[in-house]
Amino acid sequence: MKSFTKIRSKIIPLPHTDVDTDQIIPARYLKVIDKNGLAEGLFDSWRRLPDGSPNPDFPLNQDDYQDAQILLSGDNFGCGSSREHAPWALMGWGIRAVISTSFADIFRNNALKNGLLPLVVDEATQTSLFDLTAEAPNATLEIDLVSQILTLPDGTQIKFEIDTFSKTCMLEGIDQLGYLLKHDEQISAFEEMRNA
Repeated sequence: MKSFTKIRSKIIPLPHTDVDTDQIIPARYLKVIDKNGLAEGLFDSWRRLPDGSPNPDFPLNQDDYQDAQILLSGDNFGCGSSREHAPWALMGWGIRAVISTSFADIFRNNALKNGLLPLVVDEATQTSLFDLTAEAPNATLEIDLVSQILTLPDGTQIKFEIDTFSKTCMLEGIDQLGYLLKHDEQISAFEEMRNA
């Protein structure tokens, strides 16, 4: 897992509410057993026209957003069925953080376990960010995970919440197993003491 400390990026606007995991990565892409190639299916139904060609109006198909790492979405992002493929597809495309007013619990947990930051803001901030993407599409945000601060282009700083365990794992670029393996010596010492 790639560590996450601080990113500065343009914002990809996705002004839809209730974006479910099947819209993020359609079920037909779930036949793989690893993460490779999932970015190809990200938002497939919206990225392609009925004839299969790219939809020029969808942000992920536009040149301006090709290096963007922050997705801004409507309320209740990641609802629907549980599929780890959803954060895998987002990260495979290059997205490191999703900003919304709320996330489905299962998606939020899957995202954090895989190094994707689900960042919750209030509705007024979300609205101002959508306005910003329309008025100044090249504007950038900074997300500092160490200080848990989202910095807007005008310098406004917004504190965001994340649990300590997830923050530690993301900063160090490790998953839950990696966290346990960091404590291998203590685990071995405990096992030896218990066996004695």
